[in-house]
Amino acid sequence: MQIRPVEKTVLAQATSDGAGVSLNRSLGTAVLDALDPFLLLDEFRSDDSADYIGGFPDHPHRGIETVTYMLAGAMGHGDNQGNTGKLRPGDVQWMTAGRGIIHSEMPEQEEGLMWGFQLWVNLAAKEKMRDPRYQEIKSADIPTVVRDDGVSVRVIAGEVDGTVGAVMEIEVDPTYLDVAVPPGAEFVHPLPAGHNAFCYVFEGSAVIGEGNPPTSRGTLVVLGPGDAARIAGGTEPARVLLIAGRPHNEPIVKYGPFVMNTPEEIVQAIDDFQAGRF
Repeated sequence: MQIRPVEKTVLAQATSDGAGVSLNRSLGTAVLDALDPFLLLDEFRSDDSADYIGGFPDHPHRGIETVTYMLAGAMGHGDNQGNTGKLRPGDVQWMTAGRGIIHSEMPEQEEGLMWGFQLWVNLAAKEKMRDPRYQEIKSADIPTVVRDDGVSVRVIAGEVDGTVGAVMEIEVDPTYLDVAVPPGAEFVHPLPAGHNAFCYVFEGSAVIGEGNPPTSRGTLVVLGPGDAARIAGGTEPARVLLIAGRPHNEPIVKYGPFVMNTPEEIVQAIDDFQAGRF
């Protein structure tokens, strides 16, 4: 088994999006624009309601999937396809925008901690104009694998020790794991050699790969070639997202919430949205 080395580390950058929501963005910046098929990773975390109360009012998407994973707080979803939902701690929303969707994600709390992630996953050219789809998975339906050494893994997508994740039938065959590693333990997980992969440390610090210094929270680590990822605990408990997927190896043209393969398709997306065809 070849452990994937660390290819690049990216410290999340403070920014804002939606109606003034404070975020830390590690993927989708000038430092790391994309890691095919992944386009964006945001962490939102604040117990100051001024940082999140504006939420993400109605806005469109085309050509991508958006994945929201809640750790704390409550967020409501609604879209123009008639889907509604409420995300609570541990819940996941996997929304396939396809040819076009207009949705909102608004806080359903006025105080307390709001904490979670949003990941954007690119769609292949042949899937960009597919029908939209909305999946909401409750925390109780996400399996957790607990190993004898104390490592605990929430299997959102992919497979760990024979346990299949809650989200299935996604085009890029993703791995999306929430890995908790105590000090002195390690988690080694096989990944398809052709998939791009990264880790994001969001609690404590962890050693990613072999022979590297600990990586602190708020840092994304791009993994290089190999067929397994290794996450080891340091002097304190660590919690890490391990995310991987099959790349499309196609041109990426981005314009705000629209991600297509050519500039002409972006122009068409804008025209379609403005004409009310979403």
